[in-house]
Amino acid sequence: MPRLGVVGTMVWDTIRARDVGREGPVEEWGGIAYALAAADAAVAEAGEGWTLFPILKVGQDMRGAADLFLGGLERIDSLDGVWTVAEPNNRVELIYVDDARRSEKLRGGVPGWTRDELLPLARSCDAIYVNFIAGWEVELAAAAALRTAAGGPVYADLHSLLLGVGADGVRSPRPLENWRAWLSCFDVVQLNEDELDTLTAGWEDPWALAADVVGPVTRGLLVTLGERGAAWVATRSFWKAPTASPPPPDALAPAEALVSGKVEPEVPVSGGDPTGCGDVWGATCFVTMLSGGDLESSVRAATQAAQRNARFRGASGLAEFLRSETGLLTGRAASRPRSPA
Repeated sequence: MPRLGVVGTMVWDTIRARDVGREGPVEEWGGIAYALAAADAAVAEAGEGWTLFPILKVGQDMRGAADLFLGGLERIDSLDGVWTVAEPNNRVELIYVDDARRSEKLRGGVPGWTRDELLPLARSCDAIYVNFIAGWEVELAAAAALRTAAGGPVYADLHSLLLGVGADGVRSPRPLENWRAWLSCFDVVQLNEDELDTLTAGWEDPWALAADVVGPVTRGLLVTLGERGAAWVATRSFWKAPTASPPPPDALAPAEALVSGKVEPEVPVSGGDPTGCGDVWGATCFVTMLSGGDLESSVRAATQAAQRNARFRGASGLAEFLRSETGLLTGRAASRPRSPA
């Protein structure tokens, strides 16, 4: 069976002021757990034989709870890529200002992957999904090497790569140094509107950057637009063969026509929990591509999955919920880890 490597960080979230009328905080899994749950459900929906291979580092203090969560997913074929580290696991405090805006405060010190650590794991995969949850999951040299190590395309949600961490742990937008080199590491790049604005600071038109960077190496740039859906710029051949092996980063190729488009939610979005929606969106989009969907149908499936996620709370049990929403509930009970001390 083809294997999808999933690179990211499991985070224990403490969420405040999200639920109207609730005085105390909510604690639950977040981070890459949302993407893993969505990929687990999307593989079932697509009816394809892909398996999931988590490539994660987990703090020793949270390894037991992490194993409980991962054990509740049906498509994981091995935990050999889940490494235990001595550093405390990452924990994030989310304080919601309104339905869409929040502040983030990070604690914990799970390190990223070096090139030498990552490549042997990536070589066992037929495609790679990278989600920058902490922002330092992979160093630039490791990211650049993924294209040749993996058997197929590499998808990246840049997310926290565009966030800095202050001395007090509060996260805020930051410019991305060597941004062209970073984008050239991936076949498909995902951003939200705020992240695109951060990346394109100094450009008169943010979408001009998309047209400038998309080509034979980075073949698609996808931008989530919240309640307005998602838009993209991609090479025309991307539509025909989204799972084709990428060319080497230094390959010379003739200029290729670009296409752009937008998908709006079929059902208007109102309220709900936005936590993890971008992670669910990206994992669903990529799995749908890998299963043979063209870009528009993949973006549409991702938008629908993100809407379903907004009706759920947390990542524990999310895969089963998403499957049940599409009529593919298997009956397997999802494991819910207890809140750690």
